[in-house]
Amino acid sequence: MHIPRPRGRGAFNLENPGDTFLDLRGWGKGDLWVNGHCLGRFWDIGPTQTAYAPGCWLRPGKNEIVILDLLGPRQSGIAGLEKPILDALRPELDFASVRRPAARLSLDSATPVYSASFAPGPDTQEVKLSAPASGRFFCLESLNAHDGRPFAAVAELDLLGADGKPISHDGWTIAYVDSEERAGEDGSAENAIDGQTANFWHTQWSAAQPNHPHQLVLDLGKSQIISGFRYVPRQSEGAGRIKDYRIYVGENLVRK
Repeated sequence: MHIPRPRGRGAFNLENPGDTFLDLRGWGKGDLWVNGHCLGRFWDIGPTQTAYAPGCWLRPGKNEIVILDLLGPRQSGIAGLEKPILDALRPELDFASVRRPAARLSLDSATPVYSASFAPGPDTQEVKLSAPASGRFFCLESLNAHDGRPFAAVAELDLLGADGKPISHDGWTIAYVDSEERAGEDGSAENAIDGQTANFWHTQWSAAQPNHPHQLVLDLGKSQIISGFRYVPRQSEGAGRIKDYRIYVGENLVRK
């Protein structure tokens, strides 16, 4: 059976309905329904690649399937399998890594607006810059970690405006990151600005372990006056809590 559009309907015929697992490996990310019953969400990065369709929700003859795919399918076919696929992780299909444009860090002629050390532990730390700085890009450069290992991690970053209050994250993107773990866990840089302290940006550790310095650059979408920032370290036990760091703010920290 084929669904002709990313958001569409299809139908299939059955002679003897029974429990089955719908193969969604050719699809992107979304939800699906069979005969009006929601089978749940799917995402091609896995590890689950099938949707369980109970036999009691199927009927002899024509059955309707509706799929909402927010990314669009690579292949629009769907087949029923006897066994589920529960362990096929495909991080290379994570759309976040595809959407981020290639960029080159340009700090050679830049001067840090602030240099200091974070306190150890998981507590949120608020830092006031020596003087307000203006720019579209904000760069946190990690020079080392409290445990002496080569990793850096950030659970959340908030920037403070001229009035000392947090700046809205609306329009923010990751302009550049030197390293991020995507195979062993979701350590993508977007985790540092998603408003959730339970996840975090983490530099690569599974296939390689690049050493400090590590840079994370935020694109604020427009020039902003920054008087300080709040840093939330990784909350769970583990590596990556930053010790010494430098801050850069400017208009040309990243080149595409």
